[in-house]
Amino acid sequence: MSATIALVDVNNFYVSCELLFNPKLRGRPVVVLSNNDGCIVSRSGEAKRLGIKMGMPWFEARVRYKDHGVAALSSNYALYADMSNRVMSVLAEFASAAEVYSIDEAFLDFSGLSAKTAAEYGVRIRQTVLQWTGLPVCVGLGSTKTLAKLANHYAKTQPQYHGVFDLSTLPARAGDAVLQSLPAGDVWGIGTPLAAKLKLLGIDTALDLKQAHPGLLRDRFGVVMARTIAELNGVSCIGLEQISPPRQNVSTSRTFGVPVTSLPSLSEAVVFYTARAAEKARRQEALASALSVYIKTSSFEPRPYSSGCQTLALPVPTSDSRQLAKLSLTILRHIYRPGFRYQKAGVILSGLVPVSEGVTRDLFNGDDDQYRQSQKLMAVFDHINSRFGRQTLKLAGEGFKAPWQMKQAFKSPSYTTCWEHLLQVE
Repeated sequence: MSATIALVDVNNFYVSCELLFNPKLRGRPVVVLSNNDGCIVSRSGEAKRLGIKMGMPWFEARVRYKDHGVAALSSNYALYADMSNRVMSVLAEFASAAEVYSIDEAFLDFSGLSAKTAAEYGVRIRQTVLQWTGLPVCVGLGSTKTLAKLANHYAKTQPQYHGVFDLSTLPARAGDAVLQSLPAGDVWGIGTPLAAKLKLLGIDTALDLKQAHPGLLRDRFGVVMARTIAELNGVSCIGLEQISPPRQNVSTSRTFGVPVTSLPSLSEAVVFYTARAAEKARRQEALASALSVYIKTSSFEPRPYSSGCQTLALPVPTSDSRQLAKLSLTILRHIYRPGFRYQKAGVILSGLVPVSEGVTRDLFNGDDDQYRQSQKLMAVFDHINSRFGRQTLKLAGEGFKAPWQMKQAFKSPSYTTCWEHLLQVE
């Protein structure tokens, strides 16, 4: 039996999550906006058919399509993360090996299954995910990850396949016909800029790329291109990553909803971002060895530009929100310049080391008991916020009004993660 890889991808993920809990929007063009309600990052089928493009600024789309009843929603990250976890839990039931590739897609290893069984699994996955989560998915099957991605894309654009397309079982000529119908830019890892360069070489379609000389393109574009060509020819070069490699740094940054000028307001934002970054480190069971804070004004305003960044090496690695927040404020006071309208701030925790490997503590300032107490306190902190909702417990330095928070004027309720937002059936 040949190897078969399936790529499962939720259709229009952000929009689909919103429609699931607000069915009144079905049939209307719906878009989800980026941070500060800036640009369009997800579109319903109706919005796509109107010609609304990904990345289009909302202020532009709102005017251009004002007569078409377009509904816009702010990004609801808590909802999307929870629904993603539910989808991935369902997919785990269908394969012993899986790779969560992004918030809305995963690769599944169907090796060992017959071609018929793999195709049947694809249909069952689509039906089960829809039944258990309410979200529509498409399934693409191929002998490599690159071919599975192409098959998934084909399933989305060809309604006669009902959301499931198996490229791995097609005869060679039929498979090449599918690749001939797909632009080279649709191939995983190619994209528009690289596709433009390939076009100059006479490579317009996925089939052209498959039949290209790997050595010549490797010399021009690197080894990754050669791997892509091999994958298009059914030679697996990219294995499944069942366990994501630990990140070497974590960060939290946002563009403010309104410019921030005062040090107290900027301090609240930096403490808030520090606490979020510390949470990410703890979820990875890691400790930070260095802390960076940066602030900057907008480069688009007709005003003097200012930016500041400073990194502090920590004497003892930590993921304690309290300790990191205190150090972040020390850095902020060094880089802050009064009289400027700051538009963005960020916090980076780097040099991450696993908690399990232990920590060499400073002989003079370290204290094993204090370290253990810190770990226990943060564990309780995270448990309470996980059970009762984020920021049930928070640092006082994060403030309460937060006028600097990003704009989310059209945000839907957190239907699945907040008791107060549960839907009521009348």
